[in-house]
Amino acid sequence: MRSAALLAIIMMLSVWLVACGEKQAEPQKSGEAAKAESPRKIKHAMGETEVPAHPQRVVILTNEGTETLLALGVKPVGAVDSPYGNPWFDHIKAELDGVKPLGGESQPNLEVIAALKPDLILGNKMRQEKVYAQLSAIAPTVFAETLRGEWKSNFALFADALNKKAEGDKIVAAYDKRIEDFKKKAGDQLKDKVAVVRFMGGKTRFYYGDMFTGAVFKQIGMPRSDPKSDEKAFEDITKERLPELEAADRVFYFTFENGEGKATKQEQEWLNDPLWKNLKVVKNNKVFQVSDATWNTGGGVKSANLMLDDMYKIYGITP
Repeated sequence: MRSAALLAIIMMLSVWLVACGEKQAEPQKSGEAAKAESPRKIKHAMGETEVPAHPQRVVILTNEGTETLLALGVKPVGAVDSPYGNPWFDHIKAELDGVKPLGGESQPNLEVIAALKPDLILGNKMRQEKVYAQLSAIAPTVFAETLRGEWKSNFALFADALNKKAEGDKIVAAYDKRIEDFKKKAGDQLKDKVAVVRFMGGKTRFYYGDMFTGAVFKQIGMPRSDPKSDEKAFEDITKERLPELEAADRVFYFTFENGEGKATKQEQEWLNDPLWKNLKVVKNNKVFQVSDATWNTGGGVKSANLMLDDMYKIYGITP
């Protein structure tokens, strides 16, 4: 019996010593975890900012950036309104259920942003440079330099700020693979010269290479009807410039309609003008109406893929 009691005491002491050893090891583990979770420094358009290792409450201040977050599986706590869509474009609104609208890109509501208590704010120098200091006082703020044709570099910056560079690289690689597939299957159709027209309230524009559509066309290798325009953004035009479209084999147009009806009126006035109707490209049925949201205003990775979906259909290609 004495032996049994002695054995029980030894076993109890062993359990106690193991428990003490585990407790002593805990601070070291916590230190390693803390080191892994240390803030990260991100270089961006406004300098360098220290951001959380894994931000949990992200505010996004561009439509392009909203698409970046959603593609990376990050649901923001607040996002700027789309220019139309009440408050977001149809192709993203389902994924933004419960997200706080913040107003337009050029004038986001700073009080609402502060109330959300974000731990990271992502924006754009072109849109919000004047309020960068105020935003930075609310939370670490990272700005991309510009918009339009720069969606890939902006995507990479935001993916890095979110500590999701690897996931971002995979998303871009998948898109690039689709581009290569389209190029291969389009064949001689890629020799067609293309032009882009946008209708707005009271104005019409030619869109060129330094815009969202232009970035996609450049990567595919589609020639412009005006090769000198490749590095421009856009130009407001009068109807007298419509004959310039005679050099195009295909024309794509979209209409920025925000619900007032002015852009639609502009579109119909131009499409019914004899100068438009007599264009060779119109008579050859090579004019294509596409979505302003996904071919221009959305401007992000989701729009790029949706635009490519349209391209497959327009060019009669099976993905």
